[in-house]
Amino acid sequence: MQDAILLSSGPDIDIMVKGLFSYELFGQTFWITTTHVSLLIVMVVLTIFSIAANRAMKHASEVPSGFQNVVELIVEMLDKMVHGVMGKSGDKFVNYIGTIFIFILISNISGLFGLRPPTADYGVTLPLALLSFILIHFNQFKYQKPKEIWVDMCSPLPPWLPVWFPINVISELAVPVSLSLRLFANILSGTIIMALIYALLSKIAYFWPGALHAYFDIFSGCIQTYVFCMLTMTYISNAIGEEE
Repeated sequence: MQDAILLSSGPDIDIMVKGLFSYELFGQTFWITTTHVSLLIVMVVLTIFSIAANRAMKHASEVPSGFQNVVELIVEMLDKMVHGVMGKSGDKFVNYIGTIFIFILISNISGLFGLRPPTADYGVTLPLALLSFILIHFNQFKYQKPKEIWVDMCSPLPPWLPVWFPINVISELAVPVSLSLRLFANILSGTIIMALIYALLSKIAYFWPGALHAYFDIFSGCIQTYVFCMLTMTYISNAIGEEE
């Protein structure tokens, strides 16, 4: 039992992190956990939805209805959100922002279906933040001249007095840490709170958890998805600057 449960707060409190099976690789033991299974299920669901959406749009009618209506609504909502923040630069990033938005949202609310939210694992949120971090600085070097980057990294002092340069470097390196920890901590805290409620009030909790799930899974999950994508768009827009 001890090997099967990788993380638990007690015999009656289950936050759903369980090792399903292990394997040896290069002399090290690796575990496949419930987080990996949840992540795989989310990816399969999104893949099936993408294939179905692609087929629906290939045979789209002029007057949308049913599934086509849902697909167009999602696309229009994401397109409006990205262009509302990034302006004309949004055309280049609407696919990336839309992809991570849908992935994070489905991952956050997967707890409603009995899964452990993949975003409650730092091994999921950190790679997402690192991808955004790489995209931010790739576009910074693409659209800004080295002199402009140097001036920005030395601000608020003049570029010939780089006293603030080390502090600004630390500030830039903190971006993926803050992005990943914010999403991870909020989703994990909701998962732990629901686990505590079910464990401590197990005899009556099953009759009234709907409102709590609506907050911790739906409301908080949607807010954290929006915050992650909004910050990513803001950082990218600042890195690009004003395009000619």
